[in-house]
Amino acid sequence: MEPIIIVGSGLAGYTLARELRKLDAETPLTLITADDGRFYSKPMLSNALAAGKSADALATADAARMAEQLQAEILTHAKVEAIDPGARSITVDGRPRGYRKLVLALGADPVRPQLAGDGAAEVLSVNDLADYARFRRAIENKRRVAIMGGGLIGCEFANDLVAAGYRVDLIHPAAHPLERLLPAPAAEALGDALARAGVTWHLGASVSRVDKAAGGYRLTLSDGSALEAEAVLSAIGLRPRADLARAAGIDTGRGIRVDRRLQSSAPDVYALGDCAEVEGLLLPFVMPLMQAARALAKTLTGTPTEVVYPAMPVVVKTPACPLAVAPPSPGAEGEWHIDDEADGVCALFRDAQGRLRGFALAGAATTKRSALAQQLPAVLP
Repeated sequence: MEPIIIVGSGLAGYTLARELRKLDAETPLTLITADDGRFYSKPMLSNALAAGKSADALATADAARMAEQLQAEILTHAKVEAIDPGARSITVDGRPRGYRKLVLALGADPVRPQLAGDGAAEVLSVNDLADYARFRRAIENKRRVAIMGGGLIGCEFANDLVAAGYRVDLIHPAAHPLERLLPAPAAEALGDALARAGVTWHLGASVSRVDKAAGGYRLTLSDGSALEAEAVLSAIGLRPRADLARAAGIDTGRGIRVDRRLQSSAPDVYALGDCAEVEGLLLPFVMPLMQAARALAKTLTGTPTEVVYPAMPVVVKTPACPLAVAPPSPGAEGEWHIDDEADGVCALFRDAQGRLRGFALAGAATTKRSALAQQLPAVLP
């Protein structure tokens, strides 16, 4: 019998494999990964520094242990070069492999900044365990780090770095951090808290060039100012890995387009996690991934199941200013109602009928997260 093949050993791939094994202990299962196959939780990468955790400490099991737990074949340091949906096969390092079902859990790549300067190629990003190990080596015995991008990942890394004793310059082109998730008052609360913790903000500007300088790098910003840093981290966004599917003629948009059963346009080819665009939604967070994995495991084992996304607030790991966010759906009509509390901000997005459609909670207001989440409509009913 041909196996179910999962391409990717991140949180999506391994979570699906575990859910599959809860339902079916017999069907052959193969996971293929470009890295060493160690299991770790990717969200921990942006808050491990202050806790003193190395890359090795974040990994809880190696590929051999995971293979034993899952009763699966795990191919490490392997590259999937092509998919042939008609033949139900993939090409792995030049050799064909047949599949019964194929699941693409490919993740996403960091968006690379377009920079001038002889130091541009040395700008770092952290997207996996190997990246994190490289970042730790780069900042060892250093004190000043510049971060490009004040979104979720950039703010989490900034908080983690200052908590670990580093000086941080954070460069962000918008007027506030996390402007795509937060209304201005909540964003200002976050920005102010990080500034008090030691982050130096450079808002309304982006990095134009990175040049090597004595002891590190010189960054030139779009507003003409400049700053020095000993390491530079880019956190300007992620792009779903869809090229492999696209080259096989599988329908793609921003990600690999799939329906409510996580089925792509090709028979028996599925996608989940950061690479998957589910009914037009890209949700690169843990809770949607878990919902998708449970539903897909049922589908793959003979019970076709549509994924349901309940309200899924995102908890941002910024201890300087705890945040919980459930953004309103794109295009939702309504307005924000802001309550500035003594130790936080409670921002509620309500429609014309007064129904709650989203929220952003900062500081002490995050204690209301669970109660408010119960009032929200499902993201994907």
